[in-house]
Amino acid sequence: QSDLAILRQVKGVGPVLLATLAAHLPELGRLDGKAIAKLVGVAPLARDSGSMRGTRSIWGGRASVRQALYMGALVAVRFNPHMRTFYQRLRAQGKVAKVALVAAMRKLLVILNAKMRDQMAAAAAT
Repeated sequence: QSDLAILRQVKGVGPVLLATLAAHLPELGRLDGKAIAKLVGVAPLARDSGSMRGTRSIWGGRASVRQALYMGALVAVRFNPHMRTFYQRLRAQGKVAKVALVAAMRKLLVILNAKMRDQMAAAAAT
């Protein structure tokens, strides 16, 4: 868990999200951004068939991580300036609030994954 302590620097990551990531997402830092997003279930997946084009939605994945990530993203869009501008830009483009929040969840997860990857690379180099 000492490796995960670096994630506390990100606004929106609290003790519950940190514990959930430690318990239910051991792959954090070992996969690329798209793969980790799909594993958690925050990647937009297509429901297309033939010439029919459905709307993209999220489904599958690890629900417990997704639930904790939802609360973390909710805090992040309020207190993290980078995430707030991202969320507000999506809302200004006409996205529904929940869709914009799910996009913020994915962005937060990719940021945490990259921080963890960099931390692991630095630890391996020493």
